[in-house]
Amino acid sequence: MFVINDIISIEEASGKKQLERILWIDEGNVICYTIDIEKEKALPIKRKISDLQQLHTEQLLSFIDNDPYGFIYQDEEQLPEKNKMLRDERWECIKDMVLQEPEIYESETRGSLIRMAMEKTGKTKRLLYKYMVQYWQRGKVKNALLPDYQNSGGKGKEKTCTDKKKGRPRKFATITGEGIVITDEIKRIFEVSVKRFYHTAKKNPLATTYEQMLKTFFVADYRYDNGIKKPILLEQDKLPTLRQFRYWYEKTYQLEEKLRKRKGNRRYELEDRAVLGTSVGELYGPGTKYQIDATVADVYLVSSFNRNWIIGRPVIYVVIDVFSRMVVGLYVGLEGPSWLGAMMALANTASDKVSYCKQYGIEITKDEWDCHYLPQTLLADRGELEGYNIERLISVFNMKVENTPPYRADWKGIVEQHFKTIHTKVKPFLPGIVDRDAIVRGDRDYRLDATLTLEEFTSVIIRCVLYHNNHHWLKHYNQDEMMIQDEVPLIPRELWKWGIKNRSGKLRSYSEDIVKLNLLPRAKARVTYKGIEFKKMRYSSERALKEGWFEEARQKSWQIPICYDPRNMSHIYLPSEDGRSYEVATLLDHQKKYHGKTIEEVEYLFAYETLKHQEYAHEEIQQKVDLASDIEHIVQKAKKLVDQEKIEMSNAQKVKGIRGNRSMEKEERRKEEAFLLADSDQSTQRTISEEHVEDTQPKKSVSRIELLRQKQKEKLMHAKNSQ
Repeated sequence: MFVINDIISIEEASGKKQLERILWIDEGNVICYTIDIEKEKALPIKRKISDLQQLHTEQLLSFIDNDPYGFIYQDEEQLPEKNKMLRDERWECIKDMVLQEPEIYESETRGSLIRMAMEKTGKTKRLLYKYMVQYWQRGKVKNALLPDYQNSGGKGKEKTCTDKKKGRPRKFATITGEGIVITDEIKRIFEVSVKRFYHTAKKNPLATTYEQMLKTFFVADYRYDNGIKKPILLEQDKLPTLRQFRYWYEKTYQLEEKLRKRKGNRRYELEDRAVLGTSVGELYGPGTKYQIDATVADVYLVSSFNRNWIIGRPVIYVVIDVFSRMVVGLYVGLEGPSWLGAMMALANTASDKVSYCKQYGIEITKDEWDCHYLPQTLLADRGELEGYNIERLISVFNMKVENTPPYRADWKGIVEQHFKTIHTKVKPFLPGIVDRDAIVRGDRDYRLDATLTLEEFTSVIIRCVLYHNNHHWLKHYNQDEMMIQDEVPLIPRELWKWGIKNRSGKLRSYSEDIVKLNLLPRAKARVTYKGIEFKKMRYSSERALKEGWFEEARQKSWQIPICYDPRNMSHIYLPSEDGRSYEVATLLDHQKKYHGKTIEEVEYLFAYETLKHQEYAHEEIQQKVDLASDIEHIVQKAKKLVDQEKIEMSNAQKVKGIRGNRSMEKEERRKEEAFLLADSDQSTQRTISEEHVEDTQPKKSVSRIELLRQKQKEKLMHAKNSQ
């Protein structure tokens, strides 16, 4: 099956292989247009799908998995502002042409479209062709128009300052002078002035900001007028003009950034953000439009760490292809409804479903759930996908996003109906189900019946999805004449297959790694000598070991960007610098208790441990106080005995006999610490010991320590009698 954005390698008669990208496929899956992605001045090539299939059968055509232009799928937030500005300018030049498919691919109509664009934009024919070919060769996404600064030397760099002023000369230069050169130092003054006087809540006009800047930074001297200190500006030919200041500002800041800085993010999102379309339009086939929505399941779950812990109700995200009613993406977790949960569901649409089901102990064939594509259009609720984060989908994957208007959930009726179907199927069988009709005073709390973990509940929902995709008959599906003629079974999987065969062309093929990198949640982890720490969990990777990260972290730790899958914290992902790939970091061996757990379960465990520690805190403090009291009592008792047995002697005498005293004490301790192996041997051992003593020592011998104790007692008695 061929889909848009596939890269194919065709072996020519000479043996040379030509790499081409599929740009467009007609509704009947008869013809397509491709383009050579290695030729600088390439043009679209019209091909028959049957010819490509024949080449594939003869093993003269193969699919290329690694996109050579994968570097364009970068995080929007990491792109330099200047690169984004150039990209947007180029897109404005060609967007009206490239969106007219398939007319733009035909040489007869392409010429007239180019001429219209030249009149509208003022760009040359050569430049418009360059932008258009770059857009096609690199995947038909907006980011394909990013400049190739990483492959060039001085091209695209800021021009070096000279002593001569740039731009047209002044009309009255003999009077006003040639003007000031905008150096790096002047640009820094511009930057400071904009932050101080323009990007503020006062909303000063740019002209006022310019005047404030001159008053602050371009002063030759001061004078006093009626006791008021007033600045004297530099000569006119030493001042930047308002036009120069305005030009620098327009070039440095994009419109969205200007409005966000002056109004704040909240007001910008409310008043100035782009209004995304809500029209449904015709559905040509699979991938034309996906619908996404979330619901909170009517069931309570327990933790996989401890089934006595009730963790609440899960959230189900479902992505459905509107044409076939096929469930193409799924996410079950405790996150949301939110942007994070929606991104997890979208990431699942591009994932391999066989391996996804295997994670939950479900074995399926590829044919049972063969969908791993992104759509042309995504229809969502106004909540999750409305806001700044949606720019990533639009810029990176060239995906149209439509939001339903307020109070019009019926515009997403397909996915809403699917949720009702799921609840109907699972409710009779699951313990812990919310039963609002049975809440009577004195009844058992249904939350106490919670039994399933999040992983087990996900397994249940996956099985419901597999049933829907492969066996559910869509009795209300509105089929057209072509479907009736082909006697297509009204089952989602069959409609999907028929649509791909007869009406493909809207599905978008992207690497699963690229989709994950752009849709999985991003965060910061810290490299320490104990491992890569994230959410109190520790990981390691092959690169970290090879480059000696942990040894270096003993001197100073540092943060690194990561991606992670909230459904499984066994791994985190370390993106590469070019944004094209990632490295997997795995939990350390002594952290295996978190293996296979969701982020919510891990956070719940940490919260539970904190709670138990706080509950025991008072008891621990009480025991510490008791311990201190016991130690103080022992010390005080010892001090009293020292005072009672105190003998008058010099400090030198006290220190002189330490070694001998230690030997006597050790000898006595050995006798006291001796233990018997068995009671039956006590008499025998005692007899042997006594005989040994009698044979080796004279009778009634007295040790040195006993003599010392006797002398101390005699001195004490003498001291008492003398008193």
